Amino acid sequence: MIGRFPILYIAEADAEDAVLSSGVLAHLIDSLPEATFTIVGSAASAPLFADTPRLERLLVLEREGRFDWIALWNQVRGTRWGLIVDMRGSDLSGRLRRLKRAVRDKTPQPGLHAVEAAAAVLKLEPHEVPAPRLHVSDQTRAQVEALIPVSGGANSEKDRPILAIGPGVEWMGRRWPAERYAKVATKLLADDGPLAGGRLMLVGEEIDREAAHTIRYAVPRARVIELQGKLTRLQTVAALSKASLYVGADSIWTHLAVASGVPVVAAFGPSDEATRGPWNGVAVRGPRSFDEFKTLDPRLNQAIQHMMDLPWERVLKASVRLLKDRG
Repeated sequence: MIGRFPILYIAEADAEDAVLSSGVLAHLIDSLPEATFTIVGSAASAPLFADTPRLERLLVLEREGRFDWIALWNQVRGTRWGLIVDMRGSDLSGRLRRLKRAVRDKTPQPGLHAVEAAAAVLKLEPHEVPAPRLHVSDQTRAQVEALIPVSGGANSEKDRPILAIGPGVEWMGRRWPAERYAKVATKLLADDGPLAGGRLMLVGEEIDREAAHTIRYAVPRARVIELQGKLTRLQTVAALSKASLYVGADSIWTHLAVASGVPVVAAFGPSDEATRGPWNGVAVRGPRSFDEFKTLDPRLNQAIQHMMDLPWERVLKASVRLLKDRG
């Protein structure tokens, strides 16, 4: 019966890390239909799990000071948990009553992809590693639908393929020039392109509008869906699930695209695709390896536009190939 097996899932505080690990929670939801869930996250990561099926409580740990953990303890100590999955590797989970506990190993594991490291928490076999996946409710999908304009007529815009692009990044070193996204979009959406006549969807934060301003000229204005700054991250997952292809950089938007199920191509440079690349997607880089970037910028924090050596033709080629393979 539903409710006989309560699970406490403690998600990472960092939203991007929480997305990369989200397949673990999705695996539990699918494999344990009798379970209910209490999820702990930060102000940034908790909203990602708002639509989780059989969710009883969504708790926000605002900070990680001693008194914050004590407050959380008081909210969860009254339950004897069937399973505690602790993606933060905290001391709290070891002090709660439970039947089983799965805790993230904080030891660095060079070369292991973040998705595989998350799956190791449940001791899953390599062929069982679950892809990142965030659940989206019908209500959230309806909210997104209301923000996507639809033109009437015989050839409804609703039937056109959608190319989604997320140009925003947190650090300029990982920013791929907007003009190159625009060239890729122009070719993909051209009359003789693989997404001929399609629409262009732009996602990200409000701050990403400047980059999007250049990209949106790849197609006529009526075929552009501008969503930067209009959606929550969970709503962004719902929007991206409508796309035929997503192109982005090393950012949370790319991992949200992976979690939505859309085919993903990501432009990489001073990032390690072996550990943070788009799961089941394609990471494209220029002539320099990640190690070469680290030699130039050891802390990966300098105000350098590292991505200038990745040509748009290489990203276009990878996009066309992925569409053909997934078609």
